[in-house]
Amino acid sequence: MKRSLLLVSTLYGFLTGLVLLALSYIGNAWFELPFLPFDLFDWLTRHLPGSIIEGGIRTMVSVIIAMDLGPTDTTAKLAEQIQALGVVLVTGIIFGLILAWIELIRPAQVRLAGILGGIILWSGMVVVEFSLPQPGTNFWVGLAWLFTLLVGWGWVLAGLIDDYAQAKQSEKTPPQPGAKSITRRNFIFLAGASLVSLIVLISGLRKFNRAKATASLPDTNSIPTIKPSQTIPSGPDATSGPAASPSQAILAARIEPAPGTREEITPVDQFYRIDINTLPPVIDATSWRFQLKGMVQKPLTLTLNDIQSRPVFSQAVTISCISNPVGGSLISTNYWAGVRLKDILIEAGLLPGVRYINVMAYDGFYESIPIDEAMDERTLLVYAMNGQLLPHEHGFPLRVFIPNHYGMKQPKWITQMEATAMASAGYWVERGWSMTAIPQTTSVIDTTKVNQDELKSSGVMPLGGIAYAGGRGINRVEVQIDDNAWQEATLRTPPVSPLTWVQWRFDWKPAPGGHTLSVRATDGTGVPQTTGLNGVAPDGATGIYSVNIQI
Repeated sequence: MKRSLLLVSTLYGFLTGLVLLALSYIGNAWFELPFLPFDLFDWLTRHLPGSIIEGGIRTMVSVIIAMDLGPTDTTAKLAEQIQALGVVLVTGIIFGLILAWIELIRPAQVRLAGILGGIILWSGMVVVEFSLPQPGTNFWVGLAWLFTLLVGWGWVLAGLIDDYAQAKQSEKTPPQPGAKSITRRNFIFLAGASLVSLIVLISGLRKFNRAKATASLPDTNSIPTIKPSQTIPSGPDATSGPAASPSQAILAARIEPAPGTREEITPVDQFYRIDINTLPPVIDATSWRFQLKGMVQKPLTLTLNDIQSRPVFSQAVTISCISNPVGGSLISTNYWAGVRLKDILIEAGLLPGVRYINVMAYDGFYESIPIDEAMDERTLLVYAMNGQLLPHEHGFPLRVFIPNHYGMKQPKWITQMEATAMASAGYWVERGWSMTAIPQTTSVIDTTKVNQDELKSSGVMPLGGIAYAGGRGINRVEVQIDDNAWQEATLRTPPVSPLTWVQWRFDWKPAPGGHTLSVRATDGTGVPQTTGLNGVAPDGATGIYSVNIQI
């Protein structure tokens, strides 16, 4: 009996865990109550040691790329969400085993133990919910809901285990078919409920992840309108400042990119998303406020309308995640629009001794900006990308752009800045990542598909891709075919902005057979790309990108 009880209790813990997850999802979808697995997972990722988080990120990205599972950012978020569900299901298995052990030694106490176990789990979730950066409007109702779910879970799970144990015990005495039928009926009912729950959870994950940007644009009916004289600028002719784009006429006169090269400006729905949240925060613009405080003469509290009414600046920028491997997809380019942070700081009046601007975000993320970078005319408080308000995934209503840094230094959903003499180490810096997070020079070949018809007619296969070195720009790109000498590619210059990647092109006349193609870049200061292969942590990936093709 002992072995079968443990096995069945494991199964019961798993199946009831599925039902718990489905009920929690329904509460979240219909009434905006806490979704237990995501809240728990977000809390865990904020409190686990940085080495564990870094190892998990590295492994996850490597597996996604190696198995070609899809876009790295969306696949990684889906993987995180599945892991979050898995944490609860594993908890259910452990819970079932504990209750089975109690059933074996004190069967009369197992149902009480189930209730007490649920209360213990609920107490842990109370800690989780109180530690969330921004409790929801249904906070106390949410705690009551979690109490009902978790205590009910413990009571039901203990009851199922006790019923099974009683049925097994009855096999040693004269037949009692009624007990057996109850256990069988319990299992059939639970299996059906679990199947329905699994369908609900799969549907929920699809809802969370479909159309990642366009489906989550802010509701403009609830957003203070931009003043009639103000529009959201986008495109090269609308840019200004030291990072302004060349005119449309100059850009149009450049060479054509090689077919298959990624777009120079990334569509909003393809812009990569990496952050510390299982789901992006959805912020009500009418109640949101941006505060600037600390060592200033006049602390400021600004609404979105206040920010939008100030002079707007736009510039094209490339952002790369520090977790982007060589040749990875966690890099994008957009036209971003907002106000210069410098102007806001001057308006508030900095006091002597200010050395840093510490940034706090709605989701608990934090970072520190040295004052010289905060006063850089290219540093923006961004509220729009590609001519539209920021989607929720990308930081609505406000994020910051700081030139020449990886995305880990670019907080989204910002709510507060503090002028101070002391720096904050930063969320990812505290977890072992780079203090400066300056982008490594990188280059990628995008065009690896062979157009056989065009190759037969012209004998030429255009190669192309991008090269990026943060604010340093790109001076040269070279291509190597097999083990032959490096040959210089043609840059599609001028780039759309001094802060963006550069497209390159190399018209190659290939011979039939297999070939290895490699690319390397030199930044705008004349420093060659690092050829040594290093992983993403702690300073960003380095190495030569190579790809094998067959002609």
